[in-house]
Amino acid sequence: MARDLAPEVERLLQFRDPNIRKKAALCSIRIIKKVPELSENFINPAASLLKEKHHGVLITGIQLCTDLCKISTEALEYFRKKCTDGLVKVLKDVANSPYAPEYDVSGIADPFLHIRLLKLLRVLGQGDADASDSMNDILAQVATKTESNKNAGNAILYECVSTIMTIEESGGLRVLAVNILGRFLSSRDNNIRYVALNMLMKAISLDRQAVQRHLTTILECVKDLDASIRKRALELVYLLVNESNVKSLTKELIDFLEISDPEFKGDLTAKICSIVEKFSPEKIWYIDQMLKVLPKAGNYMKDEVWHALIVVITNASDLHGYTVRSLYRELQTAGEQETLVRVSVWCIGEYGEMLVGNGGMLNQEDPITVTESDAVDVVETAIRRHSSDLTTRAMCLIALLKLSSRFPSCSQRINDIVIHYKGSFVLELQQRAMEFNSIIEKHQNIRSALVERMPVLDEATYSGRRAGSVPAAVSTSQGAPLNFPNGVAKPTSTPLVDLLDFSSDDVPEPGSSGGDFLQDLLGVDPSPASSQPGGNQAQKSGNDVLLDLLSIGTPPAPSSPSTVDMLSSVQDDKSPVDMLDKLGSASVPCTRASPTVGSSSMMDLLDEVGPISSAPVAENNGSTYPSLVAFESGSLRVTFNFSKQPGNPQTTLVEAQFVNKSPNAYSNFIFQAAVPKFLQLHLDPASSNTLPASGNGSITQKLQLTNSQHGKKSLVMRMRIGYKINGKDVLEEGQVNNFPRDL
Repeated sequence: MARDLAPEVERLLQFRDPNIRKKAALCSIRIIKKVPELSENFINPAASLLKEKHHGVLITGIQLCTDLCKISTEALEYFRKKCTDGLVKVLKDVANSPYAPEYDVSGIADPFLHIRLLKLLRVLGQGDADASDSMNDILAQVATKTESNKNAGNAILYECVSTIMTIEESGGLRVLAVNILGRFLSSRDNNIRYVALNMLMKAISLDRQAVQRHLTTILECVKDLDASIRKRALELVYLLVNESNVKSLTKELIDFLEISDPEFKGDLTAKICSIVEKFSPEKIWYIDQMLKVLPKAGNYMKDEVWHALIVVITNASDLHGYTVRSLYRELQTAGEQETLVRVSVWCIGEYGEMLVGNGGMLNQEDPITVTESDAVDVVETAIRRHSSDLTTRAMCLIALLKLSSRFPSCSQRINDIVIHYKGSFVLELQQRAMEFNSIIEKHQNIRSALVERMPVLDEATYSGRRAGSVPAAVSTSQGAPLNFPNGVAKPTSTPLVDLLDFSSDDVPEPGSSGGDFLQDLLGVDPSPASSQPGGNQAQKSGNDVLLDLLSIGTPPAPSSPSTVDMLSSVQDDKSPVDMLDKLGSASVPCTRASPTVGSSSMMDLLDEVGPISSAPVAENNGSTYPSLVAFESGSLRVTFNFSKQPGNPQTTLVEAQFVNKSPNAYSNFIFQAAVPKFLQLHLDPASSNTLPASGNGSITQKLQLTNSQHGKKSLVMRMRIGYKINGKDVLEEGQVNNFPRDL
């Protein structure tokens, strides 16, 4: 119908009756939206409507031209060349027109026509410097002469600011626009303040310095009674933080945190923690700010935030004493904050002797008197609190076990507390209590080794996983160099899944293992372990792994050099069974993989009963598979060599060989791969990160692929290879679909 009626509607655009012309223009808008290819037929008639004297025809003609520009590039170029100057003249006439009661709104001359003209000029000026230059003067005039004490005037000013922010403009006019938004923030009307905050968020990318001048006003909006304004202002403040103002802004936000509404504390706490992590100039400042947030809003702090705090604390060896003393002080007044209790208990367990002995004192610190009994009291109070959850109580039990070694005089008292939980209805606590009681009473000879301080935790690995840069089934052999001057990791690049362009059906969920505390804390390989033949291994959640201090039955990822059991926190890097081998009841091979052991076997091990056998090391069964050239370009060739583990047809071992065919050596070489959900991928480190030129050497790297649908689906992999050549970064990508079908 639109196609058939279009010629007739086009003819009516030149009809002598202005009301008919207005209706025809409105109909034309609907026709070009239904049938965009007809838009070119309406370009010339629409342009003629811009010269109309009749108000109704003019305003509908402007709307028709605006829609034509959005639909047709040809129309946009035509109106830019032929109509921009005419539209500027019309806007100037409207802005300077005398009082006309017919179109006046609260003393503002024809605000609806003002707004339609500004919207069309915005479309014409976007991306075109000449058109933008021709409208600068009239935009400045509208911005300075329009009254801002009337709602109609504010509507015109808002559209004017939006146009200035969109067209190709110099900084001067943008500063004027930002100043208008600053005046909007002082308005008593919540709607005006809200749209001003929205527009300022867009203006940051164009002129951050101009927006920074209104930071004080924006901070006041964070304390507004209206929840929408508070939230939007907080997001804007977050975008305005930089290294120079981070300390003052953080202080303002933390001060407001104490008096803010409970429903706003969650968002505010998350933003403060993110700001502190991202911009902290030094570790002591980071720790100080987090210790201010914990007593005020610890219950609103997300798990990954206090996990990151513990990682930073372990890396700040000179601040261990200062941190544990500060936490002890805060715990005396804010013991109801669950997260504060967890961090404090963890630090007291690790650095309790520094708390008692005032070790590692800083110059600005005042010494405090804390006895061994006082330290144990804090942990006992936390574990007996009725509101403490399972995680907190389990952490308290671990801290008590560590303190039993650090404070021998309190060992019996600690054992009595632990024994109390041997009858707990919570299986997790009951198991720990039994195991810890056995260690305290029967195995003093290995207790000190079991409860040594945690090794320094890798900030880069933990922060990378938090940022989602290493999803569960996407592995990197060697990360790009990271710079952490503050000791606090900055957010990394977009997740590899997005970079490798996998569809949602084929890509593992990015958050599948990033939240596991022990994995993040101790650098455990996030890829799941492959199933042992003949065994039925149940996977435990990350919280179970965190809580299960002695659970050597949880299988680590096979042959992963980063797999660490909680029990193996000793510095000599022995596995739990290696360390307990002093009992004379365990026999272990050279591998790091531990057998699956039940709770009763664990007790047998501690009670020197029964040997433990270990799973055999898999060897190649002799099957041969043809080599595969997985990727080849003009400068690089990648070859895959395959082998299988005996009795485990689901698992394929791949040795990748990279050869440089160009005359230039490659540095910073990195191989990345991603696989669909039905596959599990584990990457070992590459043999080198430098690839010699002209095939005079190669880099090798071992991969392990486990196919959960072996025999039904073939292997498939997407790869990306990065390197530097003559100081320039190069990326090459490819997909491997031609794996041998019997793998």
